[in-house]
Amino acid sequence: MPDPIRSDRESMDFDVVIVGGGPSGLACAVRLKQINADLNVCVLEKGSEIGAHLLSGAVFETRALDELIPDWKDKGAPLETPAGKDSFLFLSESKATRLPTPPQMNNHGNYIISLGAFAQWLGAQAEDLGVEIFPGFAAAELLYNDDGAVIGVATNDMGIDAQGNKTDAFEPGMELHARQLVLAEGCRGSLTKEAKAHYALDKDCDPQTYGLGIKEVWEISPEKHKAGSVTHTIGWPMDTQTYGGGWIYHMADNLVSIGFVVGLDYQNPTLSPYEEMQRFKTHPAIKPLLEGGRRISYGARSLSEGGWQSIPKLSFPGGVLIGDSAGFLNVPKIKGNHAAMKSGMIAAEAIAQTLESTEGFGQECGAYQPLFTQSWLAKELKAVRNIRPAFHKGLWAGIAIAALETVTFGMLPYTLRNHADHKQLKPLKDITPITYPKPDGTLTFDRLTSVSFSNTNHGEDQPCHLQLKDQSAPVSINLQTYGGPEQFYCPAGVYEFIDSDDNSPKLQINAQNCVHCKTCDIKDPTQNINWVVPGGADGPNYSGM
Repeated sequence: MPDPIRSDRESMDFDVVIVGGGPSGLACAVRLKQINADLNVCVLEKGSEIGAHLLSGAVFETRALDELIPDWKDKGAPLETPAGKDSFLFLSESKATRLPTPPQMNNHGNYIISLGAFAQWLGAQAEDLGVEIFPGFAAAELLYNDDGAVIGVATNDMGIDAQGNKTDAFEPGMELHARQLVLAEGCRGSLTKEAKAHYALDKDCDPQTYGLGIKEVWEISPEKHKAGSVTHTIGWPMDTQTYGGGWIYHMADNLVSIGFVVGLDYQNPTLSPYEEMQRFKTHPAIKPLLEGGRRISYGARSLSEGGWQSIPKLSFPGGVLIGDSAGFLNVPKIKGNHAAMKSGMIAAEAIAQTLESTEGFGQECGAYQPLFTQSWLAKELKAVRNIRPAFHKGLWAGIAIAALETVTFGMLPYTLRNHADHKQLKPLKDITPITYPKPDGTLTFDRLTSVSFSNTNHGEDQPCHLQLKDQSAPVSINLQTYGGPEQFYCPAGVYEFIDSDDNSPKLQINAQNCVHCKTCDIKDPTQNINWVVPGGADGPNYSGM
């Protein structure tokens, strides 16, 4: 077994350590124990409990679950609201026009769920099989052996003040050694980002492109509620050059999931995805549904939209990428949870083969990539590879190309390319700034009020987990050239420009507001912001999301 990398840290040894307690990580853990009950498997979850940091629409396709746990109904899986009638609307500022529902968005046989509740159930299934789950443990560091292979992770040191100094309460982190490490952090995970850079995992694929989803859960009047109703929208409030769309899902108990996704390749630096979501709710086709109701939850999360051509190399010495860490999201289908689970299951089968053939640490799981390529998941993603990048040419071209790709089942002999989102912003001098209406406090809300509905909390005396590589860049580049886009794109009011003592502007980072959406790490035009994990259990504590 490996010795601790740092002598002051205790260590634990496992066959497999999985970083992230979402659907991909938990499915991987379950499948590993199904294959070999003697494997020692651990799941680390940075949230205070399984599901605390999970946010999704979410209409759930059961294909992967049917394969993993065929008797899920008998075991009480919280899939209680079958998806009913699908609606697809094009919104102008004042009207809603019904469009044919694209076949990828047909939800017959699917379920409207709370992803957090589903993950809690899936975690219980894993624990019943003997998986050890440690919530409140944030994996902060990859551990390497002398050969450059990953041999595990370490958690954050505790008792470090905001200036980075040890306090009397200092406690070193813990090392968790693994024969195979599984990174299931979700979109733009900090360790995944390090592994991609360290091993150049994305040198042969397109840049990943992302969206930001803003979600609210409302309790509405019973007479307006239609359990199972599924609505998706395109058009307003986006202009025709900006990718985005909304959803309205009627859950059980008079609850409605409503949200809006904005593609993070937008060009106007004053665009605020949060404010676009607030505007979305004021549309004449949507506002009446929410009137008389009350908002009970709020959250935001980025999602990987690059698809097939942005999937990196999936394995590296000592570990693998699964779920949204690898970009397994079917954008036209507006679903990723079934894909995340299937990727975890495929990885588990490959890892089991690797562990059976070697006793050591740091081996590369070479069977994973071929198994993925042969799977239904690869076929599904390849068939829709051109639909999201088609919208780089604008809404109408995107719709036309998407229709062509759909009727040809993605068999046309070309692949459209993706681009890096942080390179797409135009200078402030080249755009018309957007002015958003003030919130009314009933239907629309300010960001800080919304953050209070996410139950977000961070220790005030810990170092800031939003690190600037260059302290001067926010003012000298972002503010002067782009008008300070971080004050607009953040859905939690983390970033604001204030006057310093000499009346010059400076960036203030309110890290305690952070809902861990990762937008800043993605969209900052100079890639100057580095999101790292805060202390374990910090961040949002979502309920019913």
